[in-house]
Amino acid sequence: GTISVWNLMFGREPIHRYQHNQRIQALALGSEGATVATASGFEVKVESPDDRGFWQTAETFEIQKLVNFLNLVPDVTGSPVAIAAAEDIVYLLKAEDAGKILHSVYGQPVTCLDVSAHEAAFGVKTFGWLLNEPNQILLYNLETSQCLKKMGNSIGDFTCVSLQSSPPNMLVTGNKDRRVRVFDLRRSDALCSLYAHQLGVSAVRMDDWKIVSGGEEGLVCVWDQRMGTKLWEMHARHPVRHVWFNSHSLITANIPDEKTPRGFSIVDDDLTTHRKHRGTIYAYEFSADPLAVESVLPICRSSYDEVTGYNYNIGLAVPYDNI
Repeated sequence: GTISVWNLMFGREPIHRYQHNQRIQALALGSEGATVATASGFEVKVESPDDRGFWQTAETFEIQKLVNFLNLVPDVTGSPVAIAAAEDIVYLLKAEDAGKILHSVYGQPVTCLDVSAHEAAFGVKTFGWLLNEPNQILLYNLETSQCLKKMGNSIGDFTCVSLQSSPPNMLVTGNKDRRVRVFDLRRSDALCSLYAHQLGVSAVRMDDWKIVSGGEEGLVCVWDQRMGTKLWEMHARHPVRHVWFNSHSLITANIPDEKTPRGFSIVDDDLTTHRKHRGTIYAYEFSADPLAVESVLPICRSSYDEVTGYNYNIGLAVPYDNI
């Protein structure tokens, strides 16, 4: 139940530490500034430093259900605003209206959540007897608390959604039915649907033209959204839980389902024997400098008539032109 906050710029000691009574179920970092929100038991706590740099508890919220997902709303002036999804209820947590319910339908749990400055998008799971209303992504306006849009029509659960980092009027989702879907918020049906992973999609992110998706089977795929084609893929042992990228870097985190594997042998308590069970963080870099030829993999420098070459475990869709 302990949270430690670190500053990446200096020092090895945490700059702030605080405590919950039970284990942490969800944690969110503010995109700007140094705000941290955590959920434990039925409590959501928001901590941030004041003007002089002294940390304090900005808000404490008590809610009725256990939190599954927690996000801080970006670009908020004044006291921080959090969105918490707890089973089948989505709460809008802000100082002047502590327990405001944004969305609640009994028996329809929320399966994923993301927020932007003015909107919240989350997946809702329905059950078999409601065949006329399959699993969907709902989009809510945070100022009016109105449902703006219901998107998608899927038998599988929506497992991840990316709204804040997507281009304007767009969002991208991943689903247990192994598909990545891109939605235009001005329309209800998907712009494109990509059959991506064997065991369901666990992480997804997009920019103006490309999509990066990660799957439960450990595969990371980079797609060209305009052509709907896969550019390359990379495989690791564990499910992909997090993807982040910009124009020149890609970071993925592969985290195993089983955190503390134990066997029958006496040496199994030695963690060095469990290297294959550990999660891994990968950092990829796309070279942007045409002069830095040495940093580009040979397969990426080959021309179209030269298709052979060791591809370093990266499955390229086509051999690249000379770069």
